[in-house]
This record gives sequence, structure tokens and C-alpha cells, in this order.
Amino acid sequence: MNGLYRQVSLRVLPILFCCYLVNYIDRVNVSFAQLHLSSALKLGPAAYGTGAGLFFIGYFLFQVPSNLLLNRIGARRCITLIILVWGVLSAGTAFVTNERQFYVLRFLLGAAEAGFFPGVILYLTRWYPSTIRARIFALFLTAIPIAGLIGGPLSGWILDHADGFGLGLASWQWLFILESLPCLALAHWVFHYLPDQPADATWLSPHDRETLTAELATDLERTVPASSQQPSVLSALLHPTVLKLCALYFCTMMGLYALSFWLPQIIKALGWSGGLQIGLISAIPWSVAVVFMLLLGRSSDRHGERRLHTIGAALIGTLGFALCGLTHNPTVGLIAISLAASGVMGMMAVQWSLPGTLLRGTAAAAGIALVNSCGNLGGFVSPKLIGELTERTHNDAIGLYLTAGMMLVAALILHTNRSLQPT
Repeated sequence: MNGLYRQVSLRVLPILFCCYLVNYIDRVNVSFAQLHLSSALKLGPAAYGTGAGLFFIGYFLFQVPSNLLLNRIGARRCITLIILVWGVLSAGTAFVTNERQFYVLRFLLGAAEAGFFPGVILYLTRWYPSTIRARIFALFLTAIPIAGLIGGPLSGWILDHADGFGLGLASWQWLFILESLPCLALAHWVFHYLPDQPADATWLSPHDRETLTAELATDLERTVPASSQQPSVLSALLHPTVLKLCALYFCTMMGLYALSFWLPQIIKALGWSGGLQIGLISAIPWSVAVVFMLLLGRSSDRHGERRLHTIGAALIGTLGFALCGLTHNPTVGLIAISLAASGVMGMMAVQWSLPGTLLRGTAAAAGIALVNSCGNLGGFVSPKLIGELTERTHNDAIGLYLTAGMMLVAALILHTNRSLQPT
């Protein structure tokens, strides 16, 4: 990475990274709250899984409109609004009193967050050429495992200690309130310091701004065929490449949210107990995943290869989930979870370099949003299906086997579609 892009990274990536870190903690902290929330609201595994998954219905419905809005009014204003609304709704989850209210808040939270992630992916394609995007996306996406690293112990500590904080609130209620407070600082940071495009970057010299704009335009012409410039949103959404990427990302999200929403329960089943202990143990697989995804992203950029790197990560995830379902040994189980987390995060790091390299213009804006929204339906299907299967079979491993199968399907999609390897 040359000095110009290093300068861009030092200014842009910390803002986006911190936003996604808090975003992901606020999205999945319900998995820790569930250790107390289920008894308070009388939620069974199926009801909890449905509520956790309803987030992604709202996410699905509002993602394409949100990304088109960002494309129209700019990242700075759109992301600021998104952060403020999701912060209010996340804190509001503390005050639900029944199953129906829980479902409504999860749906609204998904709708509020819908534009953030695909908007950031689109935004980054306007700052970095295709040759270094895998490592840039890997750096940004480390927010997910680091959210597990920080959020797990933090959520566990709040659950164990917050009953004494007062105001008549239980520890699970304090969990939602305290973990949504950083949204206020993030909204201020984004609004005042995140430029919409390279031409607005006052911290770059005029020469550097011109150089950056010219290099990105050249890279776009070199890597993306002009035929990918679709004249309408509808034709962009029906682009064959977009539909293939939707199927691939759906499988990836099945794996990610199997971990995100059920990891505390998986760790508890392996023999650990107590909110803080479960939180600390949950940090281990995410730590391994951070290292793996950064190495994989760097290797993918160095070799100019995306497809086989993603297939390898998918197979590692398949092995991890299958092994986790087969064992009750805490050490082997922890190794298996670490493999699963590494595989899923490695897939995300590399495959998000594909849409911005295979598409451009309207197809890129609408296509990235559709890939993320359809993919994240896996976030609805995964917790709901795992919860129902667990409740009906009384077998915690059945959901892990299902997830392993979805990782294998992702590898097969890539294996049979060589067109997903950018030229």
C-alpha cells in the first residue's frame, strides 16, 4: 500500500471501524442478554431465535433504499442519521416487557441499521483501487471479531454486576442502555470528520486529491466492463453476478449468525458458566479469526486471486462447525469454534472485494445493497431455524451440522461459478 492510500486509511478507516464495532455489538448483544432476558420475558429457544432473526427482515426491506439514499445525499449525512436511530432503538430494547414488543424492536433495529454496512462497502470502493480492497475490507471487517473480543467480556461483566446500578433496572436492561451510549459520540465524529468523497478530503493536498481521483477512475475502467453500467435499478438487481453473490453471501451469513447469536449457549454447553467467564472464553475464537482474516486478505491481494481463497475459508468453516457438533470436550470444542469463526470471517474479508470489482455505477450501488440484504436473510433463517430445531429435537448439535452444510454449499457455489473470479 503506497503512502497516499496509507494516509487515506489513517483518516477514514478508524472512523468506519469504530462505527461498525459498536454497530455489531448493539446488533448481537441480545445473545448475552438472552441468558437473563428469556426468563424475564418467558421466551423459549424458538421465540428467542425468531426475535433475533426478525432484525434481518427489517434489514432486508430497507437496505436497497438506504444505499440509494446514501448514493444520493452522501455518506456523511446518511451514516450519521443511521447511527443516531439505531442507538435509540438499541437502548429501547431495555424496556420491552413481552414477546411481541421484543419482536417489534428487533425488526425496527434492523430497518435502522440497514444502510450502514452496504453503504460503507460502496463508500470504500470509492477510495481504494481493486488491487488492495481485500486487505482494506479485512481491516474494516476485523470490527466483527473484535466486537466479539470486547463485547463478550463487557456484556458478561454487565450481566454479572449491573443489577446494583439502580433505577429499578435489571442487568440485561443496563446491557442494552450502556452499550448504545457510544452512538452519540460516533454520530458527532462521522458528521464532522468523514468526507463524502476524495474531492472533499481537505487533509489531502490538491495534487494528492487529483492523483487519487485519477487512479480510481483508471482502476474502474480497467477492472469493470462498461456493460456493467446498468441503466436502471431493476436491471442492476437482476444482474446474474449479483444473484450469484446473493446466494454466496446468504450461506456466509448463516455461519456468522449461528456464531453471533448462539455462541454463549455453545460455550455454556461445553462446560463453562457465569456471564463473565462465558464472555472471556467467547473472545478466544474471535481473536483467532482476526489473525486469520488479515492474513487471508493480504494473501488474496498479493496473488490477485479471490475465488479459491474464499473456497478455502468456506471449507475451514465447514470443518469447524461439524467438529463443534461432534464433540463435548471443552478444548476440542474451543478449537472447533475458532476454526468456524476463522472460516466465516475469512470468507467475508475476501468475498466483499468481488461486488465492487465485478460491478460499477448503478449496479454497484444497488447490487452491493441487494447482496448484503439477501445475504443477511441468513441472519433471520439461522437463529430461527437453529432455535426451532433445538427445541424440537432437544439436540444442540443439529444446528451446527446445518451450518456446516451451508458453508459447504458456499464452497460449491464458488467452485461451479468461475465467473466470480475477477479478471
